[in-house]
Amino acid sequence: MAVMDGSIVNLALPTMAHEMHASAAEAIWIVNSYQIAMAVCLLPLASLGEVIGHRRIYLLGLVLFTFASLACTLSGNITQLSLARVLQGLGAAGILSVNTALIRFIYPVRMLGRAVGYNALVAGSASALGPSVAGVILHVASWHWLFLINIPLGLLALSIGLRALPFNPLSARKYDVTSALLCLLFVGLTLYTFDALAHLQGLSVVLPCGVLAAAVLWMLLRLQSASAPMLPLDLLRIPLFGLSISTSICAFAAQSTVLVMLPFLLQNQLGLPAAKAGLLLTTWPITLAMAGLLSGRLSDRIAAGLLGGLGLAVLTAGLLGLLCVQQSTPTPVIALLLGVCGIGFGIFQSPNNRAMISASPRTRSGAASGMLGTARLTGQTLGAALVALILNTSAIPYPVVLYCAASLAGVACVVSLTRLRF
Repeated sequence: MAVMDGSIVNLALPTMAHEMHASAAEAIWIVNSYQIAMAVCLLPLASLGEVIGHRRIYLLGLVLFTFASLACTLSGNITQLSLARVLQGLGAAGILSVNTALIRFIYPVRMLGRAVGYNALVAGSASALGPSVAGVILHVASWHWLFLINIPLGLLALSIGLRALPFNPLSARKYDVTSALLCLLFVGLTLYTFDALAHLQGLSVVLPCGVLAAAVLWMLLRLQSASAPMLPLDLLRIPLFGLSISTSICAFAAQSTVLVMLPFLLQNQLGLPAAKAGLLLTTWPITLAMAGLLSGRLSDRIAAGLLGGLGLAVLTAGLLGLLCVQQSTPTPVIALLLGVCGIGFGIFQSPNNRAMISASPRTRSGAASGMLGTARLTGQTLGAALVALILNTSAIPYPVVLYCAASLAGVACVVSLTRLRF
């Protein structure tokens, strides 16, 4: 639910805007408010989980997400809905910030790769399936059900979590509220700077935001704890962890770039109806899920650098293959190319996540889990911003987007292979 709700409302934005008498620009904040609230809270909540317990943060996040979904359903205007989505994003951050950390306290080390594979399967599939699920719901019900369906699912998840989620050893340190606020401000300003740059708002907006973000980062680095920093530089100094984070950001940026652009390519350039385009797009998450399960098991025996590099090479090949797609290209060929991309990303994701978690000290599992989610959201944000920038500046946007995505995947492949030295 937490991952899927980042994209599930996209298809319903025109309907929501019409019913609430709002402009398209105002309706976009239904998506942005959720993504920004989730992104800025991941690291502070991950750090808090090390102090008061990952289980507690997860369950509180799940409760807030579920009741915020009810608030979204009952919203009567764009302002109310956007504020409810902020609360929903905060709840999602509680879930996603400690999710992977909890896995480390559930599975034995020898099965960690398999566990991360299951988790990557859920996250990867949910992210890519959001628009397709939304299409099915909107075909039979109003947009309110996009949120209403979360309530029974959330209550079910809560009943399971209360019985099943493990306790973890707590840190003796006090929670650094000042660093948490600075971290919130830094991530929020950085995301806004990327968005302003992508939408060509000019140096008068981009430059002050960028300078302010840099100033806040400087203050955060000066004031945060040296032993357990909010922005986990201690983890980034570990070569395997730092390289895995870099690989993740580039790979998710590549995937996000393509998934944001593909609906436009399939419908506007190839002339496919929305239903057929949506069905084609499901090829990616289905093959990602199958490959992710397999690579999760293999990652317990094969180095993440090798498996990740192989998957990213396959992803790069699939993206370059999409450059050859034209109106005369048979639909099965398009599906095959999307499947190749999904397989490549699935092979990469599970070993990469396992490498990040296993490379961090057990006492810093929360920070590692928060960084994992932050890397994913950073990559997705960069990818979406890149598409917006290209659409605003290029006369032939689709080939440029695919070249950029393939380049990002290629860079991620090279970075992944360098991990073989460690």
